[in-house]
Amino acid sequence: MANPGSEAMAVVVVTHQSVEHLPGLVAALSGQLLDEDELVIVDNASTDGTPAAARSLSERVRVIETGENLGFAGGCHVGASSTRAPLLLFLNPDSQPQPDCLERLRRAASAHPDWGTWQAAVLLEDGRINTSGGVVHYLGIGWAGDCERPLSALPAHDCEIAFPSGAAMVVRREVWIALDGLDREYFMYGEDLDLGLRMWLSGYRVGLVPAARVTHSYEFDKGPSKWFWLERNRWRTVLSVYPAALLVLLAPALLAAEVGLLTIAAREGWLRAKLRAQAASIGGLPRTLARRRTVQRARRIGSREFAAHLTSSLESPYLAGARSPWLSVPQAIYWRLVRQALTVLAR
Repeated sequence: MANPGSEAMAVVVVTHQSVEHLPGLVAALSGQLLDEDELVIVDNASTDGTPAAARSLSERVRVIETGENLGFAGGCHVGASSTRAPLLLFLNPDSQPQPDCLERLRRAASAHPDWGTWQAAVLLEDGRINTSGGVVHYLGIGWAGDCERPLSALPAHDCEIAFPSGAAMVVRREVWIALDGLDREYFMYGEDLDLGLRMWLSGYRVGLVPAARVTHSYEFDKGPSKWFWLERNRWRTVLSVYPAALLVLLAPALLAAEVGLLTIAAREGWLRAKLRAQAASIGGLPRTLARRRTVQRARRIGSREFAAHLTSSLESPYLAGARSPWLSVPQAIYWRLVRQALTVLAR
């Protein structure tokens, strides 16, 4: 298939024990790849036969075996550096792009020249929404927007979002290089949130293409270890990406939230993971501060503009305890005061 008017796309899929999902993904991609596109599967030391299965599925597939588990971010870097196309499309192995998904994502490159990254609408297998774009609370907690809502809740047109889902995310290669892509130290979880906020901080925009759709075999609950990565990585993002004025104003809320999160973690069975995350965040503080210096040098917007991409609402379906009025009302008032202070400082 050829389409000279479209930009070439490198599809990068990072796998680990993914043999059962690959046939569906490759079959869904087969009719959507242009002649100039690339399809790379980066395998992170699978022992279930994933690399051999991937090679057998299509002659378009190029498999790279890392020999170790580099995590999602590390695998994405291997795939990106081994390709040349101007657009990078990162897909989860348990996803299946619906017809015309790639073409609609491709068109967004010219339709929105100021977008550095964008995502497809990611749907659950039953047709409901998995994510219509990431949402970020000012404490750095992120979640999948519109998760489990009906398909009708999707926006009618392309729109901007706080951060893209790594399950189906396009990044312009030059922007990937400029920002050094996903942070390898995150290993997994939260690296797409971090990338989205760094995009906004650096003057790039982040979008959703709702007409491009991907079905995702999604399950949030993957044990307490997931909470370790989410919480450790949340602190790395907040401390390195948030502009100084915003970080100072939020310091009391961030510290107070730790007490509340410890209570929630104890009640929901992930207290040990939360304590490990706190210890890892403290131990990794020198590296985080070094990263902060690098990230802030690329900053192109002020604290007030950056804060516009955060929310005071805790509508995450996975933090039900945090939606109590006793918590939601005070933290909403606090955020309003922070926004007002940032407006005064910007004058």
